[in-house]
Parts: sequence; C-alpha cells; structure tokens
Amino acid sequence: MNYLSLENVSKSFGEKILFNNITLNIARSRKIALIAKNGTGKTSLLKLIAGEESPEGENAKIHLNKDIRLGYLPQEPELDSSHTALTAALDSDNEKIQAIKLLEQANLSGDSKKVQDAIERIEDLKAWDIENKVKEILGRLNIHELDQKVEFMSGGQKKRLALARLLIDEPEFIILDEPTNHLDIDMIEWLEDYLSNPNLTVFMVTHDRYFLERVCNEILELEGGKLYTYKGNYSDYLEKKSARDANEAVQHSKDIKLFKKELEWIRRQPKARGTKAKARVDKFDEIEASAKQNFSNDEMYIEIDMHRLGSKILELHNISKSYTSGKIIDSFSYKFKKGERLGLAGPNGSGKTTLIRLFTKNIAPDTGKVIVGETVKFGYYTQDNDDLREDWKVIDAIRDIAEYIPLRKGRKLTAEALLERFLFPRSQQQVYISKLSGGEKRRLSLLRVLMANPNFLILDEPTNDLDVISLNVLEEFLLSYKGCLLITSHDRYFMDKLVDHCFILCGDGKIKDHNGSYSEYLRNNRKENTQSIKTTSVSEESQKQDQPKRKLSYSEKMEIQKLEDQIQYYEIEKTKLESRFTEPQLDSQEIQKLSIRIAEIESKLSECEDRWLELSELL
Repeated sequence: MNYLSLENVSKSFGEKILFNNITLNIARSRKIALIAKNGTGKTSLLKLIAGEESPEGENAKIHLNKDIRLGYLPQEPELDSSHTALTAALDSDNEKIQAIKLLEQANLSGDSKKVQDAIERIEDLKAWDIENKVKEILGRLNIHELDQKVEFMSGGQKKRLALARLLIDEPEFIILDEPTNHLDIDMIEWLEDYLSNPNLTVFMVTHDRYFLERVCNEILELEGGKLYTYKGNYSDYLEKKSARDANEAVQHSKDIKLFKKELEWIRRQPKARGTKAKARVDKFDEIEASAKQNFSNDEMYIEIDMHRLGSKILELHNISKSYTSGKIIDSFSYKFKKGERLGLAGPNGSGKTTLIRLFTKNIAPDTGKVIVGETVKFGYYTQDNDDLREDWKVIDAIRDIAEYIPLRKGRKLTAEALLERFLFPRSQQQVYISKLSGGEKRRLSLLRVLMANPNFLILDEPTNDLDVISLNVLEEFLLSYKGCLLITSHDRYFMDKLVDHCFILCGDGKIKDHNGSYSEYLRNNRKENTQSIKTTSVSEESQKQDQPKRKLSYSEKMEIQKLEDQIQYYEIEKTKLESRFTEPQLDSQEIQKLSIRIAEIESKLSECEDRWLELSELL
C-alpha cells in the first residue's frame, strides 16, 4: 500500500533552490532516512511530507493516503505551556486516548461518579491496554512528574514529551526530525526497538548512524537539489554512495579534460560566431559547470600548532559535589595525560555537565581539589552555545575569535579556509547568521571554539542538530587533533570513533572508569547483568527469606494502577447486575443471562485480585 506520493515537487529559500522537481513514493512498512548537509532542505522536505508547508512547482502534486494516521515530530515541537505533562501527552483526537484522559482527570478531581463513567467508557472501547501504554512510554522517556507544567520544562524534556505524545497517538506513518536529540542511550535503544515494528512506516532525519543502521531499510540523499535512493541501511548506503562517487569522479576527470580542450577552442574564436559555433559555446557552458563541481572528500587532516601542554594538565583530588537532589560526585580522583581522548557517559540528569564545569573550575567542589596546569587552554563547546549575533556574517563570527590558526612549519589556516573545510563555501561566508539553519549555527559555534586553538577540547553534546556529513567532517578533524579531548554525547557511533576511555556516571556519586569504547562498556555491562541473573540461586527457601524484597519495576507499578481501576469497574458492574434481580418483570431468560454475565465478571474479578495480591506483596 502506498502511503504518500510526491511528484515534481520543488522548494526554494529566497534565491536558493533547495530541491527541484523531485518525485518520491513512500510505501507501507518502509523505514526511510533522509541524509543531506545542513541548510540544503531536509527540514523543508519533512514539512512538505507532513503537510506543514505547500510545495512549489507548476505541476507539483502531493497525495497522502486518507485512510492512515500521520504523526510528525519537528525539531522544535510546539506544546501548550499551560498544560501539564500528562494533558500534553494525551493531546490527541484518538477516542481511546480521550477516554484515558477523562479517567486521569476524574481521578484528580476525586469525583466517584466521573471515575465510574470514565471506567465504563474505557471498558466499552477496550482501552485498558492504551492506558498501560501511555504510562510505559512516558516512563521510558523519563517523564515521571505528570503534573509538572510544560512551561517549567527544559528544552530536552519538551522534546521527549512531544515524542511521547506522538507515539501514544499510535500513527501508522511517523515523520521524525532528529528524534534522538536529548535521549540517553537506554531511551535510544528502546526507540530503536519501537520503530522496528513492521507495522510502522517511518520517514526521518537523524545524525545517529547506529540508529540509521538498526532501524532503516532505505536511505535518501538530498544533494544538489536532487534525491538519490539507496536500498538498505547505513552501511549499505556507504558502500553504494562510495561506488556512485567513484563513477562521478571518472566522469568528472573526463569533464576536466574536455573543459581544457573547449577552453582552448573558445579563446581562438572571433567575437562574431555562426549558428554552429554558438551551439558549441552553449555546450561549453554545460561542460564548464560540470567540471567546476566540487567533489571534495571532506578530509580534515590539519597539523595545528597548538599551545604547548606541560606535564601537569588537569588533576582531580578526592572531589565531591552534591545538590539537594543527591550526590553527583563522591570522592573522585584522576590525573589527565597528554593526548587523552576520554568520553563521559551516563543517563540524563546524572551530572555529566556538572562534572565538566568542575573540570573547568566554573564551579567549585564541596570537598577536594581541582588543579589545572598553567599551560592548559580550554576550548569548551556547550549544548547552549548562544554567542552568535544575528547581524554578523558567517565570516565575521570566526574573525571575531581570530584571523587564522597557526599550523606546523610556520604555515597558517585562515578563517576562510577553516570555514571551507567545515562545509561553508566562500559564497556562504558572506551570508548573515540570521539566514542560517539551526544545524549550520551549531556548526559555526563549534568552529568558534576550534578557532581559539585550545589544547584541551571539551565538547558537550556536539552532535545535536548536526547532519551526518558535517559529523564526518568533524570526526576527521578530531581524529587528527593532538590535544586532550573530552566528549559527552549520547551518539554511540561518534563516541566509539573518537574515544578509547570512558567515565560512566552510575548515580549516587559513583563514577566507573572504563578503559575502552562506550559500546564495549555497554556490551560488558549487559553480559555482567545477564551472568548475575543466571548465577543467582533461588532454589532454597531460606535464601529467599534472607534476601531483601525486590522492588516493583515501573511497568509493574503501572500494572497495579490498571488492576485497581479494573477491579473497581467490575465491582460496580457486578453490583448493578445483582440489583436487577429484584426487578419484578424479570423473566427466566433474562435471569439466566444475568447469571452468566455475573459469573464472567466474578472470574475476571478473581483474576485481577489474585494478580493485585501477587504484586502488592512486593510493595
């Protein structure tokens, strides 16, 4: 079944053509990712598909299957600031979700009549599973304070809440713009499993290459205003893209030779040309345009002449830090070595940014000492870099830091050259920052940090809003970087490629020091947990009694709430049915039907009560 068709669709931004006369068909169960440089039209194409914008082009057509439900997650989702987390999550016209919303509101009001009516509505719609799913999705995305107002949420919380709202709505066709931004590793892996459901159709933009590898079965590349299709996941795309580039390089080489030959000919021609000569001049213009295309492989090896690092770099001596919410760091010590490439990982809210601010002495530890070497020059890129002036041109933003970076052997890398290496061509360097996309602004802020030529580089979530192509360029630069490198990121691919040593924040102030990549740590941790489960003996009753009572999981807590609602509903219905036996006009057939129905309800009630007792013993 075809869900969506685009035909001869174009889009421009001012004088810039983003894409021209593209055609696209999206069929049921396809998992499609769109790859392109920032500012070339990814978000515009997503908005077209989602119906948020209208297409351009005289013969443009868009057809969306009216029988399917579509859900769209933009990069900057809009939520009603007056809503609570729960009402925002249940903001849907889906009648089952509306029934759950009524029950939640009735429970908050304390009105037993409203609760009873809401329970009956849920039973009629068979919506109990939806209620459980709502709580599970919110829990998976770390949204537990359901009465918190949206206006007091952080940007990351709002993005996760918007994602939860979309998934709760259960659309068959999901459109996602950078869905993994602000998600930690556990959330990303859960979302990978969720989207892999064969009944879902997905069209998304994401920079997370492991996510691309594990979810997608088709990749589209938007380049030069055209769409190129690659069947398969991210590794298949890399292989086929490499083959395409090789073919184009061969053609490009031929174009250059032909261009030189045509250039010699055209210079020999008199000013007045005949019809045949004019045709050849027109053909020359085409050849020139082809020959002058930039087929850069974006290699970023640069021998920067950094500030010298002394023997003392950064030393942490028994540092501790706590807030009212709990311990962040407890008696942690470490000495950084030259050229160290370290990753910082842990769930959202575990204290990664706090630890970085301690390293850079932006905040002081409660106890212990942080010593920074005299030769250390930090470069600190934060998630909230907001140092760009809208009235600057792109080149001004870099020159505001420095005119050039010193290279080895007395050479220099100018601001213009650095911008070109990071995919800002000379023509775009004169564009005002107000005209840039969100991803382009992030890339420019990162360049400002690099332009200061630090010898200890700290990157806090640098991959958010950067496209895959920009990430490849950044990675090549960082692989050649000779200073100390500290990265915190939920992008597993980025971490695995650049760091060989990790600090894992485990909660309650504990930091695990892992010598190896982050993916290795995750694999080892899972093996340890699995082995622990296998070797745990439950054969002897005495051991069971000595062991502390295990706690309920989040899903089990949600199940108890569901069971309590069901038990209340069945008890109310049983009382109603039993009261009908007193009706004088009741005949034998109706009595028999009532008896059968009451027996069914008692059976269900018994099942619910047994399960409730089983779970309540763990409370």
